[in-house]
Amino acid sequence: MTFIKNIKKQLVVTLLVVMALQLTAPVLTADAVTDVVVTLGEDLTEEQKASLLEEMDMAEVNEDAIVYVTNEEEHQYLGDVVPKEQIGTRAISSAKISLREDESGIMVTTENITYITSKMYANALATAGITGAEIYVTAPFNVSGTGALTGILKAYEQSTGEDLDEDLKKAANEEMVITADLAEGEDVSEDEAIDFINKIKEEVDKQKPETTEELRALIQRLAEEMNLTLTDEQLDQLVNLFNKLKDLNIDWDKVNDTIDKTKDWINDFAESEEGQGIITAVKDFFSALWDWFKSAFTNEEEALATSFK
Repeated sequence: MTFIKNIKKQLVVTLLVVMALQLTAPVLTADAVTDVVVTLGEDLTEEQKASLLEEMDMAEVNEDAIVYVTNEEEHQYLGDVVPKEQIGTRAISSAKISLREDESGIMVTTENITYITSKMYANALATAGITGAEIYVTAPFNVSGTGALTGILKAYEQSTGEDLDEDLKKAANEEMVITADLAEGEDVSEDEAIDFINKIKEEVDKQKPETTEELRALIQRLAEEMNLTLTDEQLDQLVNLFNKLKDLNIDWDKVNDTIDKTKDWINDFAESEEGQGIITAVKDFFSALWDWFKSAFTNEEEALATSFK
């Protein structure tokens, strides 16, 4: 029984450390931050709202800086690409958005988001026209995170006074979901799915396909070059998505520049003293944890063997 109790204690410690590491994000100087806005799911309880605001270090935030997102809005922007049952009936996902004026890229970190990854959010936001932001997406418990982008874009509009094109917002949400679905396949990793979508953006900017047939051929060629196998449904989804994006007069040079700057931001942090310190701490922690498990199980086996003598 003592062994079991120790296991529980160590698992709690492990969870706390991992959570702390997840909350650590590369941060640039605060001088470039122009505004900070919080989005909260409308269906959160008062206790959950207070807890999330505390988690975001925004407990004292002015009510004017909070944007509430409804489940109806989530269905409005996701209903064409996500089943209703997956979107659900409650708006839960929340976020803290620090907008930047230096167009340094988009850094996203998440907590309790199980389906949409940080890079997927960043790429979709770049498509929507956002060029500089630090964003933290969270929820009081595990959620897919598909609804968070709706709130982030709504917060951007409120902060800047700029109304984003409705079709563009829907397309950005669609891009995010399609990328996540691609990464769900056994043969495609998250990075491969994201790189593939980004490569399509680059080639659409360069080649400027005019017809659906040209666009389909472009996507098929890129998939073959990257050794990715697409189903007919996935190919159709990508063709439909980029047909929509193609008609929205998106500045692809700007989008690709934002994506490149985001990559640079991440790489610079990873190579920085702070980033290296975190990487080393993670390695040391899991090495020590593995040593502890080996020692614990060895001791338990010896104790059991002794008890049967």
